[in-house]
Amino acid sequence: MSAKEKALEVIESVLKSGRTALVEYEAKQILKAYGLPVPEEKLAKTLDEALHYAEEIGYPVAMKLMSPQILHKSDAKVVLLNIKTPEELKEKWEVIHENARRYRPDAEILGVLIAPMLKVGREIIIGVTEDPQFGHALMFGLGGIFVEVLKDVTFRIIPITERDARKMIREIKSYPILAGARGEEPADIDAIVNLLLKVSELVDDLRDYIKEMDLNPVFVYNEGEGAVVVDARIIVKEPVEKKEEEIGSDYKERCA
Repeated sequence: MSAKEKALEVIESVLKSGRTALVEYEAKQILKAYGLPVPEEKLAKTLDEALHYAEEIGYPVAMKLMSPQILHKSDAKVVLLNIKTPEELKEKWEVIHENARRYRPDAEILGVLIAPMLKVGREIIIGVTEDPQFGHALMFGLGGIFVEVLKDVTFRIIPITERDARKMIREIKSYPILAGARGEEPADIDAIVNLLLKVSELVDDLRDYIKEMDLNPVFVYNEGEGAVVVDARIIVKEPVEKKEEEIGSDYKERCA
């Protein structure tokens, strides 16, 4: 099965369930199909599965509750880190579900993602938005305060070339942090280039389906050590037939 076929399988399943927003686990299945670096995570639907997966992955682990109604997981306190033992996991299983119920009593819970604790790296953000005139645009910048306060980001229209990717990385104001300022080791620039190219390929392939994408944060390690996508969000377009139905409904209402 090709990367596009694997990705479409996930997208079609989400659309059939009446959603256009993919939960993190679903978004990462698409990224994985296109060879983007994502952690080896597993979706546990029961406590027994969670305990089994944590043993497979190896403690400490992180727990992230997956719900289509809770896309901002930190606000709902449904991301719990550094779980060190099976006893702690059992206790936190109850806590994470209680936090979800308190935040959104009607939330549909698809499971809990059991993930390895990752070594922290320099944070970058990669985003995709669709402009009605120019098509899909790729955004790149450093994460955290650099994107929230300084808006230190750059854009290109998809698809991009390797030359475009390297220029995007060099043209942000905070590039010296990646290049190795004040004696720090340089970041793995080739890994960032690879990420930008793979996102460009993915969106170019799936441009009829992808509406928005955010990979935030992505941890980038020192030169030669790679990068990993920590969190991901994808919004897909509504099916054309649904849009036509809605347009028809609006038209009937206006004519009534």
